Amino acid sequence: MAEKDTFDELSLLIRARYALVVLDTREYDRAIVGTERIAAELGLHLYTWTRSRGVTRGSHFTDPLVDNTADPAKALAFIREQGAGIFVFRDLAAHFDDPAVISCLLDGVDFFNVRRGVILVVGHDIRLPDALRPHATVLQLPPPSFDDYRRLLERLIRDYSAKMPVKVELSSADRTRFVNNLIGLSMLEAEKVITKLIVEDGALREQDVQRVTVAKRQVVEQDGLLEYYPAEGGMDQVAGLNGLKTWLAKRRQVVADPRKAAEVGLAFPKGVLLLGVPGCGKSLCAKAVAREWGLPLLRLDPGNLYDKYIGDSEKNFKRAMQTAERMAPIVLWIDELEKAFASVSGDADGGVANRIFGSFLSWLQERKGDVFVVATSNDVTKLPPELVRKGRFDEIFFVDLPTAAARAGIFTIHLRKRKQEPATFDVAALGAASAGFSGAEIEESINSAMYSAFAEGRPPETGDVLDAIGATRPLSRLAADKLTALRDWASNRTVPAD
Repeated sequence: MAEKDTFDELSLLIRARYALVVLDTREYDRAIVGTERIAAELGLHLYTWTRSRGVTRGSHFTDPLVDNTADPAKALAFIREQGAGIFVFRDLAAHFDDPAVISCLLDGVDFFNVRRGVILVVGHDIRLPDALRPHATVLQLPPPSFDDYRRLLERLIRDYSAKMPVKVELSSADRTRFVNNLIGLSMLEAEKVITKLIVEDGALREQDVQRVTVAKRQVVEQDGLLEYYPAEGGMDQVAGLNGLKTWLAKRRQVVADPRKAAEVGLAFPKGVLLLGVPGCGKSLCAKAVAREWGLPLLRLDPGNLYDKYIGDSEKNFKRAMQTAERMAPIVLWIDELEKAFASVSGDADGGVANRIFGSFLSWLQERKGDVFVVATSNDVTKLPPELVRKGRFDEIFFVDLPTAAARAGIFTIHLRKRKQEPATFDVAALGAASAGFSGAEIEESINSAMYSAFAEGRPPETGDVLDAIGATRPLSRLAADKLTALRDWASNRTVPAD
């Protein structure tokens, strides 16, 4: 439902004598703007209430106040004195444990059954008491759309251009990415971000596109359930995995312009599940996808969800997913997925994991917002079978140990990261000697070689790395049986990532 549809529905409810309506939204300012329009169309006075000010005859800070109405019960009693009107209560849900407030609300319901008007309770995720539930209708104010943000950007450019010189050095593609990056912010937050960028240097440039994500990062970090990861190396920092890279490349344009893709029936991709050997680049891929697609990367640590208080773990999950949807379009990285749902088959935790797992499956199917999930797992035997069936993710990839060519590429990448010139090393020989090594083990062999060379006061050489390789017992040898079982399981259930 679009914003206009929500307020059209509110207008219909008021005309049909629905006395108590809950408007679910985080954006009180947007709610008030829409309600002002409805009040004008219906010829009704608008009154607003906040705990700090009481009842205001209007919606603006400078409008006159009604004395002695800070107490919510007294504010609700004022409705009977005033008569017809739209009475907006902000965050009244905090007082739903007060019997006097509930009684006054029920009186208000009876009052508006015969008079024109409504009690409109505005807030987010409001839980109605049993006594009010039969009398209340809940409407949800949808988040701002792409077009809402686009119009806001154009309006602010126009307004500030009338006051000062403003250079807009954004291509059509830059404008689209700029607006996409605003999605997830409230309209008030978005207006502040755009205004700051314009006023700062009198211009909007390509580099400002990424600066918008700083505001998103602050929103995420305040919540504490998701971690915001800065953009790092792209797919050029991932050796091998050509099958996965090709799959992702085919979807890049859909991510870059989801509105255009939707016009031809293409939806934003759901995500991928990466199964495989530890240390072979699954987590690195999540970071690289975000960088390659120019999207923020949020990481969900399953351990952050679980709380000792009954019901709080489920609330944490719901809040984390709401944050992810609010920040969309994003890449959501869930590392070592098996840790979140390892106890689904038992009741050791009182069924908490079962409930969160059920919520997660529902969210995967019904998520709102463009959230591309990259989930990784090292031990597929601990994942519930419902999670790995087709349809939960767009695709399930198996990430095996790197080939000889990929190993040589990994050596090249990590040598460059450590300010070494790969041409001075025999990377082909290193790739051949490290058969059975994961990417993480290759990286550690380089670290070990550099420490040894540094201790002797000389630059590292191919021989130092070969020595480090020879001294390492890779996981593929220590856990050969597990690796074989993993490959057997993946052979007809997944797509090779390489």
